[in-house]
Amino acid sequence: MLVVKSVRARAAVVLAALAMILSVGVVAIQAATAPPAAAHGSVTNPPSRTYGCYERWSGNHLDPAMATADPMCAQAWQSSPSAMWNWNGLYQNGLGGQFESRIPSGALCSGGHTQNGLYDAMDRPGRWYAKGVPANFTLTLTDGSDHGADFLRIYVTKPGFDPTTQAVGWGNLDLVKQTGRYPTSDPYVTDVNLAGRSGRAVLFTIWQASHSDQAYFFCSDINIGGGDIVPGPGNPTPSIPPRTPPPSSPPPVSPPPVSPPPVSPPPVSPPPPGGACTATVRVVNSWSGGYQAELVVKAGTAAITGWSANVAGATITQAWSATLSGSTLTNATWNGSLSAGASTTAGFIGSGNPPSSATCAAR
Repeated sequence: MLVVKSVRARAAVVLAALAMILSVGVVAIQAATAPPAAAHGSVTNPPSRTYGCYERWSGNHLDPAMATADPMCAQAWQSSPSAMWNWNGLYQNGLGGQFESRIPSGALCSGGHTQNGLYDAMDRPGRWYAKGVPANFTLTLTDGSDHGADFLRIYVTKPGFDPTTQAVGWGNLDLVKQTGRYPTSDPYVTDVNLAGRSGRAVLFTIWQASHSDQAYFFCSDINIGGGDIVPGPGNPTPSIPPRTPPPSSPPPVSPPPVSPPPVSPPPVSPPPPGGACTATVRVVNSWSGGYQAELVVKAGTAAITGWSANVAGATITQAWSATLSGSTLTNATWNGSLSAGASTTAGFIGSGNPPSSATCAAR
């Protein structure tokens, strides 16, 4: 009798241990495959590449039919399922508005190989699903964490750009619009006017969040004036490109049609006194009757908590990384405080003759 009881007791212990192992295994599988809670945000209409792949395939991402029905999403899911589940996490911190110098051409859709190349599949040219939009439409950005926005900056690829064979670079883009600030409530919507354009293009949106110096980057494939372009069956699944570290410098891009006039380099001068600042301005692009310029503000030998720069004689129509009043640009909430000798960059679009100098006042 004692032997029987002992055998039964041991069997009960073994069964309980097996039940515990199975329970832990199920929990681990669920944790590995479940999508994350909403953390940040993305352009949801027209959908960014990350959000579009998540929206269309997250419920069936192991379906082999994706390889022919939606080959670019297939290579993205194969390259990095984590990037697809985290469709709302494509951002970089601490860029200080210096997007063109910090994000290499050809890597705009991945935010400059952000998170060690997690989103690099977004940069790959190919037959991405393209959302049909009219020439005038409303862009929607969904922010699950209510970060707010200092601005949304929206570009569209130039006529003749082919996203099926070309990666998006700065030289391929025309600036369409920059919005003002949005409060910390979602979604953020704005009208986009692409009058005069038709056919396939890529919309590139930068969201500068308000809660910190955090910038998000989104590529949305669109078909202007037409219906959705669905890749459909019969298209080969592209191979997964090897991940390589970001290049030390952006690859060369084609120069703009009209070269900017030569600008004399700023004179060498001693650093500004403590609590002061200096401002320099240079033209980075120009066209008939207008130009795009960069403003660099540098603190003196002591830290400053804010700045304003007057661009003498400039007729400024639009500015970013700063607030605009006439010909004066004042720091945004995230780039006003500068340590001694530190600098930040803002930009603006103007009309008439390009400026050559600016003055700075610190707080």
